[in-house]
Amino acid sequence: MEPEQDARSAGGGAEGLLSELEARVQDVVKASSWWERHGVDCAILALSLLAVPAGFLCLRSENTLVFASGITILGVCHYTLTVKGSHLATHGALTESRRWSKVWELFFVEVCTSFTAEYAEYGHVKMHHGYTNVVGLGDSSTWKLPCLNRYVYMFLAPFLVPIVTPLVAVERLRKVELGAALRTLALISLGLYSHYWLLRHVSGFRSRGSALLCMLLTRSLLAHPYLHVNIFQHIGLPMFSLDKKPRRIHMMSLGVLNLPRQPVLDWAFGHSLISCHVEHHLFPRLSDNMCLKVKPVVSQFLHDKQLPYNEDSYLSRFRLFLSRYEEFMVHAPPITELVGLQ
Repeated sequence: MEPEQDARSAGGGAEGLLSELEARVQDVVKASSWWERHGVDCAILALSLLAVPAGFLCLRSENTLVFASGITILGVCHYTLTVKGSHLATHGALTESRRWSKVWELFFVEVCTSFTAEYAEYGHVKMHHGYTNVVGLGDSSTWKLPCLNRYVYMFLAPFLVPIVTPLVAVERLRKVELGAALRTLALISLGLYSHYWLLRHVSGFRSRGSALLCMLLTRSLLAHPYLHVNIFQHIGLPMFSLDKKPRRIHMMSLGVLNLPRQPVLDWAFGHSLISCHVEHHLFPRLSDNMCLKVKPVVSQFLHDKQLPYNEDSYLSRFRLFLSRYEEFMVHAPPITELVGLQ
């Protein structure tokens, strides 16, 4: 068989595998209720919104335990709305209505997260998902800061996430239309000022400094696992060049990793970012709950077809990154050559 025929045969086989897997997953989706497809995750987001007032009221207390409970409630709710909510809304996984998908995207991404919806969609959906682990495009390089050493990056840099996020958003506004830029500035300002106003007038903080410090504390409560998860699940896995990237099913099975289920992170970040990241990259429009439901189907299929299904523990990845930080986060990653899969 000629080399070109070999490549076509390999490509056709990969497409056939993906089509077979898609058919099996769609069977599960079609047999699922609205509650399973969207309701569970909408309920988690609704409960988080309803818990926010309790968090602000707890901060009025002089009791240390109650005050700490308020910080915890607001911190967990913040990450549930900003990470889980923004992620699902950006992928249109909260509802099947395009109009409501856009409304939720603006609310969760711009009001809650203080970022621009256009660049969240472009950077995450179009680039990261479209070119997963392709060097220079979707290789998670936006999370790399080569100027920082391993300990500063892993332990101190996460505290800067709440500060850097709106600053990056404002910088990106230079590249969007004027109407979208003004809308984003208004919604980001609304979200930040509302948080500050509630701390001053509901929680009773007397000084601006203490209110701003509390904002930083709640918005950085889960910043460490948030940053870690974003690098653990792709960096250090096979990387590809644009001209020799493998077919989709191979790219996702090789370049994506699942972490074990963890109750707090499952709630705040969602299954698609923790234990079902492989499933999410294969089927990005599925909700967190549906990713969890199709996980046995996807894992069994990949194992049966002798394709990689990467899994590792949080602690194991943490140790790996500390020991090989220079290789993963400073130097250019080596390109993985996959003969016959291009």
